[in-house]
Amino acid sequence: MSTEETSRFVRLRVELVLEVQDDGEVTKAALRRLAGDSEVPQAERAQAEAAVTEDTAEALAYLVDPFDLIREVPGVELQQASWSSERIDYDPDSPDWDLDEDDGLGDEDDEDGIG
Repeated sequence: MSTEETSRFVRLRVELVLEVQDDGEVTKAALRRLAGDSEVPQAERAQAEAAVTEDTAEALAYLVDPFDLIREVPGVELQQASWSSERIDYDPDSPDWDLDEDDGLGDEDDEDGIG
C-alpha cells in the first residue's frame, strides 16, 4: 500500500492481567486520585468513591488511564479510548491464556519481535 492509501489511524490493543496483592492500597490510591481530581463533578464524586471502595477492579480502572500511556509519545494524538476491568480466574499455564492466539495477528505482525 502506498503512503497515500495508508490510514493515519492505528488501533493499539493492550490486555493486562494484574495480580492485586493489597486491595486496601489500591483502594486508597484510587480515593487519593479521586480527591485530587477537580474535573469530577461533586454530584458524581460520591458515586465514584463508592464504586472504587466496593470493587478493587473499579479502583484499578480509575487508576489506569490510557491517556497516560501515550501522553509522552511524540507524533500521536489519542482520538478515542475505552477500558474496563473485572475480576478473573487466572491460570498462566492454561492454553486459554495464550494472548497471541486470540488477537488474530500472529508473529508476522509483531513488530517488536516479542511474542
